[in-house]
Amino acid sequence: MLAGGAAAVVVTPAAPRAGKLVQVGPIAEHGFPSWFRDSNDVRLEACVTLDDPLCPALADEVPDPEQPVSFPDNFPGEFFYQLDDATLTLTSGARVVIGMNLEGAFANDQVVDGDQMVFGRIRIRFDAPAGERYRITHPYGIDDLVATDTKGVNMTEDIGAVAGAFGQALNSRIGPFLKWDPAVAPAAPAGYVGDPGVAHKVVGSPYNTNFIRIERLDPVTGAVLAQVGFTDTFTIQGRYATNAGVDVDQATYSVDGNGSGALEVFASSEPGQAIEVTGVPALGFRTTRLRGGSNGRYYGRFPITGPVPPGTKIEVVNAGDRPVAKKTKAVVDVVRINRIEYDADAGTLSVEATSSGTGVLSVTGFGPITGSPFTGVLAPPPTITVTSTAGGSATTAVSGTGGTFHPAAPVAAATADSPAIVGQTVRLNGSGSAGEIDTYAWTQTDGPPVAITGADTASAAFVPAQPGTYTFALAVAGPGGSAAPAAVTVTVVAAALPKSIPGAEQTVVRGRVVTLDGSRSTGAETYSWRQVSGPAVTLTGATTAKPSFTFPAQALPASPGPNAAFVLDNNPVVLELTVRNPAGVDVATTTVRPAAEQFTGLAVRYRTGNNEWRISGTSTLITGQRITAVLGANLTGRVIGTPVAVDATGAFSIRVTGPVPGPIVQISLVTTTGGSQPAIPVNITN
Repeated sequence: MLAGGAAAVVVTPAAPRAGKLVQVGPIAEHGFPSWFRDSNDVRLEACVTLDDPLCPALADEVPDPEQPVSFPDNFPGEFFYQLDDATLTLTSGARVVIGMNLEGAFANDQVVDGDQMVFGRIRIRFDAPAGERYRITHPYGIDDLVATDTKGVNMTEDIGAVAGAFGQALNSRIGPFLKWDPAVAPAAPAGYVGDPGVAHKVVGSPYNTNFIRIERLDPVTGAVLAQVGFTDTFTIQGRYATNAGVDVDQATYSVDGNGSGALEVFASSEPGQAIEVTGVPALGFRTTRLRGGSNGRYYGRFPITGPVPPGTKIEVVNAGDRPVAKKTKAVVDVVRINRIEYDADAGTLSVEATSSGTGVLSVTGFGPITGSPFTGVLAPPPTITVTSTAGGSATTAVSGTGGTFHPAAPVAAATADSPAIVGQTVRLNGSGSAGEIDTYAWTQTDGPPVAITGADTASAAFVPAQPGTYTFALAVAGPGGSAAPAAVTVTVVAAALPKSIPGAEQTVVRGRVVTLDGSRSTGAETYSWRQVSGPAVTLTGATTAKPSFTFPAQALPASPGPNAAFVLDNNPVVLELTVRNPAGVDVATTTVRPAAEQFTGLAVRYRTGNNEWRISGTSTLITGQRITAVLGANLTGRVIGTPVAVDATGAFSIRVTGPVPGPIVQISLVTTTGGSQPAIPVNITN
């Protein structure tokens, strides 16, 4: 993540990257990786002791620096695999500090096992005026930074700062490791990348930029204005890893009915190591070497002659390390799942499994394995995990047997326009039917005979020629079978003139969506809306019972003005609804008015000394509208400043320089929600 006070952009260098961190070493006793390896096959180990001046832990990070470091009671809160710093002074006199480190720390700043994390850090800090833009080229890339008004240039990039996710540090920009340039005397101390107390030229940049170059850029175009700082010396700290460490990947046992058997140990380390299992007399074996190692994998198989109590642990050591690296691992049995069968017809799950030891087996989420299937299983999980009281577990995917599933029979649902009138097109609607449907079939079951249009579709229609009660049935069918027919009845009356009822008048805030409602009109076969007067609007759904439109915002005077032709239009929107049926037409109108807006607490001041306007007040509408002030007794004069937004309390404040009022001692206000206040007196002071 990026953190800090500078606006940071990571720039990809033109040259391709050559090298990086590639491997995390075994976890040491303190819970951090023993080492990290780069693509040059350089391994650096953690600097966590106080007795090595070339690779020290920070004394102020250790609770008691007078005592030896130990985990967890006297362990540093942070430390480094690589500590790489550069300092330089810019032409402005500002001191620059740049760090490029591979750091170990704890997620919550407290030494707690389980919170260990390692991250690659790029940090750049120096004072600079707000808004100035810089390009910093360093061994691990290029950063384009803009200084802020509080911290200047202050950027930190940490990649991998997640507890336990040590591999994420490989994705940071750190790597390969830097080391003293061997062509420049003095040479690095044996066993170290350099002496942190001596500034020195380095090699190792993946871009061959083994220097710091700082350039000031044009804030807009990014063009280079000047180089303002450069150095090619660094103070670096890092100790080549001599220990390989060891990881125990698995320790399992198997025993026969007499309690005799074998312990299998799987371990990993660097190739060619002396990996041993420490003897456990109670189990029946002595300290013995594991075999293998050419590819970093080690294996051992050891006799067991005694019982293996639950929770038993073994110790595996790398005898070649100094100090000797040790790891403990709980010994568990091997669980083998022999059969899993899910019967989809019976809803039963059968599981057969064995333990290499004496553990009792259970299926996670279901219970102990008893030899009988688990019943009532309507939906099994995709995988089954079998666990043992001896610590082992195994997981296998589930595969079912039985009949395949097919869609259920659909359900018919029918509705219709009712009541209707003679000669009107009446719609029959079956779209509410549910399920997988292949066919629709409308039939008339009662009433004066009519012709059904679209009888094999979801939406059918008919035109009645005489009053009466008409009944229809809808049958639907699909791959799951046929549904029980659904019935719908339509009452048809003699033709009568429709009645247009466009709904009550409304008052709304400008900018809001308005929904009209003509659904209470009677005898309507068709609807048609149009605007009669008021600010122009666009109707959506103008041929439906319930169209909508957005009440337009009031346009504001154009800046800087004057605006001789400006007109405040606060007229209501008047709309007309025409309804038709075979008997005739009816028309009615409805009105939508903009909500009234008032101003309170108005204060208008002009200061002649610095040509400054200060205008404030509060609106009775709280909608985030914009407000403009205009010089003069009406809204056709010059605009003062630019529009400002009304805040969440309805308050607004305009504080700008100019224009000079001259003899004009009044201003006017207007908002996008239609509020206006002409001829407000101006308090003129020096």
